[in-house]
Amino acid sequence: MLPSNPEKNTTVKPITRLLLLIALIVLGNAKLLAADRGTLVRDAVIYLSPDTTSSKLGQVERGRELILLDRSPKWLHVEALLGAQTPDPAFVLEDEDEGKTISGWVLDTGAIWATTPNGDRILFGAAVDSEDEASRRHGRRGAAQDALRLYRRIYDMFPSAPIAGEALYRAADIKWQIDKSDMQSRPSAREKESYLRGGIDEQLMKQVMKKFPDTKWAQLAAFHLLDNKLCGDWQGASKCPDKEADLYEKYVKEHPASPAAPEALYNAASRRAALIEIYKTEEQSKKSDQSKSLAITLAQQLISQYPQSDWSSRAQTLLFLVQGGVPTYGNALQ
Repeated sequence: MLPSNPEKNTTVKPITRLLLLIALIVLGNAKLLAADRGTLVRDAVIYLSPDTTSSKLGQVERGRELILLDRSPKWLHVEALLGAQTPDPAFVLEDEDEGKTISGWVLDTGAIWATTPNGDRILFGAAVDSEDEASRRHGRRGAAQDALRLYRRIYDMFPSAPIAGEALYRAADIKWQIDKSDMQSRPSAREKESYLRGGIDEQLMKQVMKKFPDTKWAQLAAFHLLDNKLCGDWQGASKCPDKEADLYEKYVKEHPASPAAPEALYNAASRRAALIEIYKTEEQSKKSDQSKSLAITLAQQLISQYPQSDWSSRAQTLLFLVQGGVPTYGNALQ
């Protein structure tokens, strides 16, 4: 048997202990950082000191990310990230808020951390409340942005939660609707070709597709992306509706189980129906007849494949009109 090497043993043990100590420190810091990042489910005033009579530094809205610096009885010393210093697309801000970071004290109420029991569900409920508020005619100002941030915080703080995919999609959907409304308000929205207008930011939708592939949330995100490929105005020509019908038909073939598949199929059928009259104005009777046949086939497919969908009932109406020779596009009267 070879003699033991005491020098080697005494060298290995301190190194091993050092490595273990470093691993414990890294692990401990990772847990600390995760626990020390949170958000609020209420609006909060941020004070200069832990006293409601001290100077007010600003207001922290629902869903803003907080970094915990310290605690005292009933108070949290936090850093509120309000703008460009955090690469978070969930922040929809006014220009004057960009790059703004505030450190101060907030009352220790309504704060959610990664360690909060059922924190993901609490945030989801708060986001749904804000989304509902945004849908009201005289709802709370900024409620849609609150909902967007709260949904996004669920993914950031609880990425493994069962509702993380839905939450990220809902955040993306709200941002998409806000950006789409803004895009449609511009004069360029009526340009015939899609590339002539400013497109809707796709970053958050693509993140949903990347982080949660093969889910209905990814399928819904892919459906939204079609908006950037649609024409602003057909201008009575066949090119746009023909291209758009192809896009929707392709989507259904690639995502037959998507919750948006019935709508996509109806959109394809309605465009084929519109082409019946458009091709007549272009003196292309053969293509007009082909469009009628395709519109009927697509409507029947929708009725058969998705019978419980509201889009199925709309397809029944479209089918009735097309088979009866009633124009579904233009100002033609009979």
